[in-house]
Formats: sequence, structure tokens, C-alpha cells
Amino acid sequence: MCHDERVPRDDTEPEHLPGAVGGATRVGRTVRRPTGPWTPAVHELLTYLHDNGLRGIPELHGIDDDGREILEYVEGRGVPVDREIVLDNVLAEAVTWLRDFHDLVDGYRPEGVRQWRGGEAELGDGQIICHHDPGTYNWIIQSGHFVAMIDWDMAGPGRPIDDLAFLAWTAIPLYREIPVDDVARRLDLLVDAYGEWGPMTVLDAVVERMTTASDRIEAGQARGDQGFVNLGKVGEPQRTRDRVAAFRERIPSIEAAL
Repeated sequence: MCHDERVPRDDTEPEHLPGAVGGATRVGRTVRRPTGPWTPAVHELLTYLHDNGLRGIPELHGIDDDGREILEYVEGRGVPVDREIVLDNVLAEAVTWLRDFHDLVDGYRPEGVRQWRGGEAELGDGQIICHHDPGTYNWIIQSGHFVAMIDWDMAGPGRPIDDLAFLAWTAIPLYREIPVDDVARRLDLLVDAYGEWGPMTVLDAVVERMTTASDRIEAGQARGDQGFVNLGKVGEPQRTRDRVAAFRERIPSIEAAL
């Protein structure tokens, strides 16, 4: 395959990027990632979003000679989920970005079936193409602000609230216990920034969405998808199922604090 002249040329030694379950390598100002049957649909989506002015996504530069997708390397840092709770302003910025993305992608209506990572699917009534994995581990932070959402491999049809619930799971966070007053305050912040649903609706959606996430991980492992197989090394999907069960027990105290 020919080199895309838009790709910044750099002879820097390749650097493995930690955290990407499917594997990712930084080469200069680009990131190279493995592709799959879902890649054409994801690239079609990213091209639409970029062409229509969505900020905070990596620019696509095609495929390299090794068959890896080439994406812009976004300067900044990731979020070590289990060791950091993002600041209130970063949470609000990320949720505002998510709403901007959802409003824009609502106009993207690919006709017919597409091959997504979760399988073949087409848009249904009330659905958009969701990111499906907007956890804080896919955020890029720069100078104390949210600047980008990366790793679009899981994109596919879904409901907007599915993305918001997934974001809330890691960003409030709801997957582990923190002071209930902080949960209530940050949940209010989240729903205000998105401007669509109340906190109780989001709490209900979290249980459903993260149960679905566990099922998708299990199905991916069963079909040998290496990214999902890699998640087994950190105890998935049982880890998430255990966390959802614990979260269910905390919901009454959260509701009481709202």
C-alpha cells in the first residue's frame, strides 16, 4: 500500500503505548493500530465527523504498509482510571463534548448493514452511531482540560444514553465506592452538562449498559477477538459483573443523596 503523503514522516523509534487492549504503537506524530473487519465502518464514521468539524478526535491518515490504521497522535496524557478521579471541570468538558458528538452524529445515517466490532448491524429507530467505549481511559487531558476522545474501534449503533451511562461509570466514578455526596454532586454536574435526562434515568441506564458491556466482552472472547481476550487478563468480564452488583447495592443511598 502506498504511503499517504498527509502522514507526518518521522524516523523516531516506535513506542508501544500502554493501555490499548488491541495494541497501539506511536510512530512520531502518528499512532498505528491493528485493523479488523470493523475498520472500514469506523473510518467512514471518523471521516464524517472530521469533515463536519467535530473537535477532539484523532485525524485519520489511512493504512500503513503493515496493514495498521494510521491516526494522528493527540498530545496530552491519558487517565489512569483506578488511580485518578478526574476534576469536575474535566468531567463537565467531556460530557459537553459527548453531547456535541451525539448532536453531530445524529445526522450520520449510513444506509444498510455495516460490519462493526460487535457484529453486523444497521441503525434502528432512536439510535445513533455511539462511541460505545467513552471511559476515562480513552480521554486525553492537556493542561488540566479534556481535549480528545480516542479508540473508536467499538463504535456502532446504540442509544445516546448508552454512551452517557458508560462515561458516568468510569468518570463519576460509579464502578467503585466514593463518598455518596460526591457521587450525587458529580451526577448532577453530568446531567446538567448533557442536558437531556435526570440523574435517576442515568443511574438506571448504567446498570443496563454495563451489564451489556460484560456480555459483549464475553461474546468477544468466545469468538477470539484479541482485544477482548486481552481483557481477560484483568478479570473481565467477571470484574465488571461484580462491580455492577456492588453498584446496585449503593443505588438507594445515591438516590437518597440526590
